[in-house]
Amino acid sequence: TKRHSHSRSGRPHIAMGKGARAQTAPRPEAFLWRRDEEPHAARRRAILKQHPEIPKLFGYEPLTKYMVVLTVALQVWMAATVRSWRWPYFAAAAYVVGATANHSLFLAIHELAHGLGAENWSKNRLIAMVANCPITIAYAVTFKPYHMAHHAEQGLDGVDTDIPTALEARIISGTAFNYVDHTLRKTLFMFCQIFGYALRPMIVKPDLVPLDRWIIMNWVVVLTFDACVYAACGANALLYLLLSTFFAGSIHPTAGHFIAEHYVFEGTTETYSYYGPLNALAYNVGYHNEHHDFPSIPWSRLPLVRKIAPEFYDDLPQCHSWPGTIVRYIFDDAISPFSRVKKAARKDD
Repeated sequence: TKRHSHSRSGRPHIAMGKGARAQTAPRPEAFLWRRDEEPHAARRRAILKQHPEIPKLFGYEPLTKYMVVLTVALQVWMAATVRSWRWPYFAAAAYVVGATANHSLFLAIHELAHGLGAENWSKNRLIAMVANCPITIAYAVTFKPYHMAHHAEQGLDGVDTDIPTALEARIISGTAFNYVDHTLRKTLFMFCQIFGYALRPMIVKPDLVPLDRWIIMNWVVVLTFDACVYAACGANALLYLLLSTFFAGSIHPTAGHFIAEHYVFEGTTETYSYYGPLNALAYNVGYHNEHHDFPSIPWSRLPLVRKIAPEFYDDLPQCHSWPGTIVRYIFDDAISPFSRVKKAARKDD
């Protein structure tokens, strides 16, 4: 794996994983590229060879739907409760409670996109639509194809829309004049990153998700929910939900996983796990190496993968703090949107 460019001088930074030391690293000016297989397929084969009991963990988690319903009920109650609060308290409620709840719903939809919440795809989609309601903008159905492409072709140029585009990277890092400018641009990106995640797939692969009855149903369900909230509780209740969604994808502790999962913080490692307490609010999405190795295992059983096969995970570089990852991404000049591994497309692709 290598970078195909020269680079600028950077700032001292601390590596993300175990045994980190302060070091000086250059600011990247290009993505990392590889032509070999992504790491998860090979590790999956090796784990299954040594631990043939792992497939017993496959299946769905019935608890997911109840957690979704409770979280949606919490958000409806909060929207009705805070609608008349003064602005500082209103915004604080949206950030502390609303963003945490809606981010949890983001990750419930992620679980359901893998079919891990019920016994068939129809039920998973319906539960995902319920989870989608407090987010106020329909995306549960369209998320699945893009996310499956991320798993099937991790890093593949023009296919994996989890990776910032070259234009995004140039605007944020490639044209930054100095450290302060670079830091301010990354701060703005982090503050508004939800727009990148929402719009990038439609720009990079607009033909991947053709309009069908499921997408129409998704929009009908969510817009009906929005209309009911507005009719019953007023505009401020709907604003609370919108702010919750924005903050959930902004500079928020749980949103650190967007950066922590696949940005290269150590060597050329392209996936990192986080084993900290915020997993309790995030459907264990921090167990990200385990999730990519075995995407058919639901959130509740992902910790068992590491418990069964610790020799494959304990020595991998890890993320120790999602909020700390956000801080490092912003202030470490050597980390940027270019800090991602891309897979070069085959000539016959």
